[in-house]
Amino acid sequence: MTAQSADLALVAAAALPGAAAVPVLNRTVQVQRLGLVAYLPAWALQEELLAATVAIKTQNRLAEKADDGAATAPLPTPNHLLLCQHPHTYTLGKSGKPEHLLLDETGLQAHGATFHRINRGGDITYHGPGQLVGYPILDLDNFRPDIGWYLRALEEAVIHALAEYGLAAGRIPGLTGVWLGWEPGAANPRKICAMGVKCSRWTTMHGFALNVNPDLSYFGHIVPCGITDKAVTSLAQELQRPISVEEVEERLLPHLLQQLGATPLTTNSA
Repeated sequence: MTAQSADLALVAAAALPGAAAVPVLNRTVQVQRLGLVAYLPAWALQEELLAATVAIKTQNRLAEKADDGAATAPLPTPNHLLLCQHPHTYTLGKSGKPEHLLLDETGLQAHGATFHRINRGGDITYHGPGQLVGYPILDLDNFRPDIGWYLRALEEAVIHALAEYGLAAGRIPGLTGVWLGWEPGAANPRKICAMGVKCSRWTTMHGFALNVNPDLSYFGHIVPCGITDKAVTSLAQELQRPISVEEVEERLLPHLLQQLGATPLTTNSA
């Protein structure tokens, strides 16, 4: 049975007289292309979408508890994917060390950068123009409630997209994200895509940052993800040619949807 036919079977079962209410799985994803957007408004939008999804899940749970015997079909929960770029920004996750930012306030201003402590996992990272940032706000109950699977799915999508450019990307055991020179014994391991997520009631936020053609000198002002012995790279640096974020976005999106088992609902542009 395919995922789609299984979903239809759940809907049909919920419609039978006397049947117990069952979840209606929604694997469609609304994709929004936000363009270049400041970090805080993008974070606020994520929080807003997450809160709306959690509210639906709470409503469904309360309705299930109050059920008097008549089957009440739960409301489906939405899924979103925000794609964007940010101005020069440094963010520090909950487990991060402030000393991994090597700039003081004056230094941040001199480089036109901002700094934010945020509620994702992980240490410090950089966002900036030329970096493709993806924020999936997904109800994993619609897909698979497993954070490990979810992170591997994001990584796998990036690995497949990079393979289209002839790059053999992969993972380094014990580290999140996607790497080049990842093979055991490789002389020059370098990170091309960072990841950090938060999950509340199996609803995700934050996500991934794929270096397409950013100014890599900005990574020199942090200890990226708290890792001192590995480099950071970009797609443009590896290919030694210009490449646009928009082009990579179009190549990556189908892989993301495929790895998640999702379909696009609508695509909005900024």
